[in-house]
Amino acid sequence: MSNSSGQTGAEQVPKRRTFLQWLTYAAGALAAILFAIPLVGYLAGAFRKPKIQWVPLGPSSGFPIGETRLARFKNELGQPWDGMAALMGVYVRKLGKDDKQQDQFVVFAMNCAHLGCPVSWFPQSGLFMCPCHGGVYYENGDRASGPPPRALFQCVWRIQDGQLEIQAPHLPTLQNTLRKPARV
Repeated sequence: MSNSSGQTGAEQVPKRRTFLQWLTYAAGALAAILFAIPLVGYLAGAFRKPKIQWVPLGPSSGFPIGETRLARFKNELGQPWDGMAALMGVYVRKLGKDDKQQDQFVVFAMNCAHLGCPVSWFPQSGLFMCPCHGGVYYENGDRASGPPPRALFQCVWRIQDGQLEIQAPHLPTLQNTLRKPARV
């Protein structure tokens, strides 16, 4: 029995089966590639060096010695949809000059080390206080009382062309702290 092309039904079955086999192989290969793309991206991320972004806070001369001031800025790590949440702040205290006559600062993240609520500075008592759960910190950032497990997080800073700059901050946690604060 032959069809209009001159082939028998027995000859058509292997071609159809072979076609479906190759179609299955192609679909499996495509699925494997689609699965591998994010996996390769994840593994390659370990080899990428993160770009360090610096945020200017103002001229270093604009911070009086021994006075703690809140410096507000727009976080460079924010997204366009962050809105008001992209506005952040840090507490800056100028300590004076070192042996080389370089300005020295301490810069605290304004986030409580307990759950990240914004702390407020009270110059009358010389304390940082968290309104969420009653965390209290001394003026040097050390924990005074309340539930915070540690001192306030410090930000990495540098002086560049007379401007005080900090590394673009993220919400610090104990598992992902900023590198040890030091003058860069």
